[in-house]
Amino acid sequence: MKSAFKNILKGKTVIVGVGNTLRGDDGFGPALIKRLEGKAKACCIDAGSAPENFTGKIIKEKPDTILIVDALHLGLAPGAWEILKKDEIAKSGLSTHDISPNMFIEYLESRTSADIYMLGVQPKDISFGREMSTEVKSALEKIADVIASEAKQSPRLRLLRRPSAFSQ
Repeated sequence: MKSAFKNILKGKTVIVGVGNTLRGDDGFGPALIKRLEGKAKACCIDAGSAPENFTGKIIKEKPDTILIVDALHLGLAPGAWEILKKDEIAKSGLSTHDISPNMFIEYLESRTSADIYMLGVQPKDISFGREMSTEVKSALEKIADVIASEAKQSPRLRLLRRPSAFSQ
């Protein structure tokens, strides 16, 4: 597992967690960002279920690498994961978000020179009101530990959170 991340987390890295925390395993992306807080030397962005709202922040960082983290239907066992490049994402199946992963990546490619990857984790249940499955929680813990140890090249750590309904 370590070598998969070591080969991609190079230079200034932005990690974008995508997902809805109210939909069980779909909350994997934001949960990973929360787990990386204070541990990974990368700009970590909790983009919730609207990553398109964070394109300006991502572009402003001028990253060398962008890692988008999301629950994707990969046709694998729950909690299994893959790191995908753009041409592989179309084969990954359905996303639960308004914008397709391909559109999001194409836009970032047109505005940055970053290498862009997607870390997809196979969900077990994305129903509203469900908690994250034990399979996806287990993957979350392992992946967070590896990313925290491998994301060492980025010059600074910043956690950007999506605004809450209660923020001013």
